[in-house]
Amino acid sequence: MNTDPSSVTLSRAALEALAAAVGVPRYDPSLLRAGIVHIGVGNFHRAHQAVYLDDRFNMGADHDWAIVGAGVRDADRATQRDLAAQDWLTTVVAQEASHASARVIGSMLDFVEPGDAATLLARLADPAIRIVSLTITEGGYCIHPATQRFDPTHPEIVADAADIAHPRGAFGLIVAGLMRRRAAGIAPYTVMSCDNLPSNGHVTRDAVTGLASLVDPGLARWIEDAVAFPDSMVDRITTATTARERARLEGTYGIRDARPVFCEDYRQWVLEDRFPAGRPRLEDVGVQFVADVAPFELMKIRILNGGHAAIAYPAALLDIEFVHDAMNEPLVHGFLAKLLDDEIVPEVPRVPGTDLREYCTTVMRRFANPAIGDTVRRLCFDGSNRQPKFILPTVAGRLRNGRPVDGLALVGALWCRYCHGTSDSGAVIESNDPNWPRLNERAHEARRDPRAWLAMRDIFGPLGDDARYVGAFSRALRALWQDGTRATIAHHIGTAA
Repeated sequence: MNTDPSSVTLSRAALEALAAAVGVPRYDPSLLRAGIVHIGVGNFHRAHQAVYLDDRFNMGADHDWAIVGAGVRDADRATQRDLAAQDWLTTVVAQEASHASARVIGSMLDFVEPGDAATLLARLADPAIRIVSLTITEGGYCIHPATQRFDPTHPEIVADAADIAHPRGAFGLIVAGLMRRRAAGIAPYTVMSCDNLPSNGHVTRDAVTGLASLVDPGLARWIEDAVAFPDSMVDRITTATTARERARLEGTYGIRDARPVFCEDYRQWVLEDRFPAGRPRLEDVGVQFVADVAPFELMKIRILNGGHAAIAYPAALLDIEFVHDAMNEPLVHGFLAKLLDDEIVPEVPRVPGTDLREYCTTVMRRFANPAIGDTVRRLCFDGSNRQPKFILPTVAGRLRNGRPVDGLALVGALWCRYCHGTSDSGAVIESNDPNWPRLNERAHEARRDPRAWLAMRDIFGPLGDDARYVGAFSRALRALWQDGTRATIAHHIGTAA
């Protein structure tokens, strides 16, 4: 990429020069002290938790709660290298249809290279570290898709249980760090999930204690008694970074940043207030601390994440690239609106201080934000992990209550049709799931017999045997193959194709 000679490469030394054009830290990042180890330094983390902490540091407070990053994937090496070259700084660009703003955040002070377990375990044993947080995606928690429970046979768990002195996975590192603190008589850290999972604190606790029980049952009991795993709800639409975003940042703001983050202006974080080792006063920068996060979690996961799943596959089958363009397609917009009104919102419990209909309106407005440039392909990714978390629990709830599931079954059928590997126009859909070969094979079988798709018991569990769901899914999938996506959705919402 050709660079503008007048632009500035992001670094701590360049902050003064950048201050005229963008927001920069009002504190000295070099004087921060570590209080948090965060595993999974992706775009969402740097647009969310790292921003809230930057806000708090800008108030001149809690400077002993800075972040030490950590990664467990080979892909994290490139992120670590790029962030190291710019002194761990990140440019965050928040965009709405009518305005945008950029700021440089400095709340991270180090990033342990992936694979360097010795250095990371030394950090985890440091009494100054009082929180270990995670954004490792919905698929990173070693849980069985159908039961949504900890899977002790997961390869990552088996490997770390066999050699806990040299852990490689997130939970192996957390358990090994707690082992060191227990042996040294150091109070344990709080383990805080920031991923989109129902009861994410409980899921994290099950993974940590489940692995620990394979290593040392006494350690597992100590963790159950001594370690806090607060639930949380996190929300901010954040896109992937490509050469396009880097070029836009340099062209608009004159900053060369290898890892900028582009996101929406909206953000929300709801946390269960269980931090026995202490925490920063994040309530002063907009975080909601509550006794019970569950209603907020269900609202967000079923409406926003479920809504994303609902629009992703019809949009992809109609060859729509961007999410805001999908929302401008009347059929996709109408399908989402009907699904929320008829089937999803009735299954969401009351949320304190929240009007669910107003929340739905806000979600749809956020989806339609043209400035974000969020891609349909991103929303389609990893359906084998996301459908059991975002769609199928709502299906199960409606069936328990004797309610119809035609719209939700259509969502499942659209996912199956997508995994067949071609859009309605015949365009090839490239692999977009860790389980793509299996999904693609089952989708081809399901064209002849829809029950072949629902026979994936690790995903559908007992829903694959429920005659009401099997019937609705089968009708929807046959309609998609016979009439196409456009006509099938039009018939469902009662409008012209």
